[in-house]
Amino acid sequence: QVQLVESGGGLVQPGGSLRLSCAASGSIFSINRMGWYRQAPGKPRELVATITAGGLTNYADSVKGRFTISRDNAQNTVYLQMSSLKPEDTAVYYCNALVYTDTYLSRDYWGQGTQVTVSL
Repeated sequence: QVQLVESGGGLVQPGGSLRLSCAASGSIFSINRMGWYRQAPGKPRELVATITAGGLTNYADSVKGRFTISRDNAQNTVYLQMSSLKPEDTAVYYCNALVYTDTYLSRDYWGQGTQVTVSL
């Protein structure tokens, strides 16, 4: 069993910054892709950013230049540094990881979500 635990959400004013963290634990052989998704009320879940084990990153156009994804492979942890936050960034942010539990067996895992609210 694998668990993803997120932290770092909260309330921030427009223009502010937040840093999200997500730590994976459990029966982990290796982790390929890690990433962040978000879901605003009444909207589908959308990709925010992903990062491979080798450090290749991908961002949604809406967050390019404002958000930075990074990871610590030794700690099985992924981070999302969010700057210049806008009210439209308000959503529940979910951590995702493609985890190998042995050499050939992998599946996607999700965290429980952390609320980010950008408001005056």
